[in-house]
Amino acid sequence: MKVTVLGAGSWGTTLALVLFENKHDVNLWTYKPNQAELMRKTGENKAFLPGIPLPPQLNIITDIEGACHKRDMIVAAVPSQFLRSVIEKIAHLRLEHTIICNVAKGIENKSLMTMSEVLEDVLKHERKENLAILSGPSHAEEVSRRIPTAVVSSAYKDKTAKMVQDAFMTRYFRVYVNEDIRGVELGGAIKNIIAIGAGISDGAGFGDNTKAAIMTRGIYEITRLGVKMGAQPRTFAGLSGIGDLIVTCMSRHSRNRHVGEEVGKGRKLQDVLKEMVMVAEGVATSQSVHELSQKHNVEVPIVSEVYRVLYEGKDPHKATEDLMTRDARGET
Repeated sequence: MKVTVLGAGSWGTTLALVLFENKHDVNLWTYKPNQAELMRKTGENKAFLPGIPLPPQLNIITDIEGACHKRDMIVAAVPSQFLRSVIEKIAHLRLEHTIICNVAKGIENKSLMTMSEVLEDVLKHERKENLAILSGPSHAEEVSRRIPTAVVSSAYKDKTAKMVQDAFMTRYFRVYVNEDIRGVELGGAIKNIIAIGAGISDGAGFGDNTKAAIMTRGIYEITRLGVKMGAQPRTFAGLSGIGDLIVTCMSRHSRNRHVGEEVGKGRKLQDVLKEMVMVAEGVATSQSVHELSQKHNVEVPIVSEVYRVLYEGKDPHKATEDLMTRDARGET
């Protein structure tokens, strides 16, 4: 299969390596000529995936049209808030028979669209049945070192999801198929906000009890909003729900948890973001989900408090107190 990966960050580079190991013809696109040249010269993506060798046969390209021309599958591995602008660069190409698989986890600001909706909105001539999502508990730092990982492939058409499954499946990278594309996308996006909340709890000096409460009530919030938006509740009990939530709230690799932890210590959000090379998707997505919860009239207390801490300067201790002193009610 001829595959192009758009985005040479840590996850895009890792997925390019997984695909290359599966004997596919792989193009890895980056918009930065300096990054492409350095990667070719050193055989390594030092900025985003240090220590992982890149095979010389991996095609590192800066011409996005050339990279996407006559490919069987295009994997979009750019941050969610940049997906639209990147895909617009190839929207004029004939992609009717190309699978477009998104791996970013977020909700677009302003439009409040999921990533598959953004793809459908931009690619006017693309067939909806060719759009797919790959999501689940999967840090690039571990997958690139062949640490066993399980994710899910989802699409509007089962055949497309299975083609993505076949393309990525390896002895260490296990891919399941899930037919609920809406639930898979929402689980992957909203859990980043809950992970920021878990990080805020860590930074503020709270304990394991607090984090367990945030994670457990967090998956309930994700499910409640997701079901209201048309997702299947069982999806959130799987890899793209509770699985992704666990790893993002707990892992030392988690960018979203890191942002929350630093903010919980009292640092300003913008100062934390300036120091980061990679994107913490939950920061922007917290704005979108805050608006979605109001649009659908769904109560999401943890998401709301994370939003207030990040964007309204609310004290993390006060936010936690307000969560703990809400009116008493039944668990479900």
